[in-house]
Amino acid sequence: MDQIAGIRLDPSGTAAFLAEADLDALAGPVAAVAAELTAGTGPGSGFLGWRDLPEQVEEADFAAIEAEAARIRDLADCCVVVGIGGSYLGARAVLEALGGPAPGAPEILFAGTGLCPATLGRVLDRVAGREPALCVISKSGTTLEPAVAFRLLRAHLEQRYGAGGAARRITAITDARRGALKTMADEEGYPAFVVPDDVGGRFSVLTPVGLVPLAVAGLDIRALVAGARAMRSACLNDDLRANPAHFYAAQRHALYAKGFTIEVLSSFHGGLGQLAEWWKQLFGESEGKQGKGIFPATAVMTTDLHSLGQYLQDGRRCLQETFLTVRRTRGELVVPGQGEGGRDLDGLGYLAGMPLDEINQRAFEGTRRAHVAGGVPCTAFELEEVTPFTIGALLYLFEQAVAVSGRLLGVNPFDQPGVEAYKQEMFRLLGKPGA
Repeated sequence: MDQIAGIRLDPSGTAAFLAEADLDALAGPVAAVAAELTAGTGPGSGFLGWRDLPEQVEEADFAAIEAEAARIRDLADCCVVVGIGGSYLGARAVLEALGGPAPGAPEILFAGTGLCPATLGRVLDRVAGREPALCVISKSGTTLEPAVAFRLLRAHLEQRYGAGGAARRITAITDARRGALKTMADEEGYPAFVVPDDVGGRFSVLTPVGLVPLAVAGLDIRALVAGARAMRSACLNDDLRANPAHFYAAQRHALYAKGFTIEVLSSFHGGLGQLAEWWKQLFGESEGKQGKGIFPATAVMTTDLHSLGQYLQDGRRCLQETFLTVRRTRGELVVPGQGEGGRDLDGLGYLAGMPLDEINQRAFEGTRRAHVAGGVPCTAFELEEVTPFTIGALLYLFEQAVAVSGRLLGVNPFDQPGVEAYKQEMFRLLGKPGA
């Protein structure tokens, strides 16, 4: 497939497992699902706001977010993003992919991602003695994990700066009209941004949920949205083999029908590890319903070839694998020569002068060949380089793909009824009134 928005899909590692007819048979169903999504109909139709987000972020939106980000940067040397699931995974994925905050921008920390006291304690320890700000993200303000973290962190700020000083250091991203966090923001005067009603958490990275923390980090949110906009245009293509999101969705669905029920997203770029975690939530929460769905797992290569590699090569043959690779990263890093002594004790003389980008690419190619030979169908997404533009494009590609893939399974890709089960049991054990 041709490169689109700096990304190329290579399905060659699935040729031994799928016939052309397998994909041709899905062209009609994919087109029907795509038409439903465009028309705003079908299961979960009230949560399709993400589809047009790249076109709907206007100059006034960018300006408001960038102004708030500048205010926070003037005030703080670290910013704690408080949220769980889709309220933080997208921002964290983009932040890590792009190498962290820009020079001089605040350090970005994350809290409310679980209930481990040691983890939250470390965040509190790291903000002690510094100049912190909080970016709290929740539609309701009552989700247990971020609500507990926010209560502790807010108390820390109020103890240091007083109620008024603390309020200046808190930015809320929440519902437009209702909820505990919305009420608190109104009463305390927190600057606030809106989570759109028609965008679910795991699809919210291109709303203020993702854009505000990334702007605080000094990253180029305009280029991020531009990349998503370019991929959105490509995803309107009716030709299955020219539409990377639809082709990916069809291919993984066809493999699922043949018994490949676990998908491993394997990154050959260490900075894409958190993006893979975002992908894991996106696909797991969207598809895992009614006893159906591909189980999503992740690996970072070549690191995990020394742990999961044995299972990937020789374990149960229910695996399909999708690779994320990057063509150009740090071209100046090359393997040194042997030095003055001329002794090749480590046996790496044959690599002398070779760029690490090229070595990593050969490691990917070798891994793909070995896994295909071992019975694992492999797809690859190759990014020309990691930039805000290409990451924005990749995020949108996966969002469109999971919407199509979920509908092909016959489930609603935009709800998460199973998430409530653990909460009800937990609340009963904690003695929550009415639980």
